[in-house]
Amino acid sequence: MAGYVATIEWSRGDQPFLDQTYSRVHDWRFDGGAVVKGSPAPTSVPAPMSDPSAVDPEEALVAAVSSCHMLFFLAFAAKAGFVVDRYRDDAVGTMGRDERGRMAITQVMLRPDIAFSGVGPDAAALADLHHRAHEHCYIANSIRGEVRVEQP
Repeated sequence: MAGYVATIEWSRGDQPFLDQTYSRVHDWRFDGGAVVKGSPAPTSVPAPMSDPSAVDPEEALVAAVSSCHMLFFLAFAAKAGFVVDRYRDDAVGTMGRDERGRMAITQVMLRPDIAFSGVGPDAAALADLHHRAHEHCYIANSIRGEVRVEQP
């Protein structure tokens, strides 16, 4: 079973803390060396305690779903003999109350725009590629998965 590691690092420095005006900007570090600046969404925590140029967790979840779907789509398209030249998805996540009454990303709308070389799939084959990509996407299958907090 594969394990995936992300290190989240935040430091208060000399900022006051108890008055709630501290910066929430932090780093996401990944095993390949990538570092991404993370922050709460400015709609949740106003600047300067957040950074609108950073990635917020809600955006990251939407991007993860979209990326996972795309990667499976590309694999299935290649196996079916379709050559994909470009794939762009302006995915949108919607925040709302779920069936439990909790705030959650209640919908992720994927809106892929795909360019093919040569003969592309017809509407039925395209729908099948998307269906299979969705069925296989680990992230889409995990959205309602268990989250555990391990104390050091």
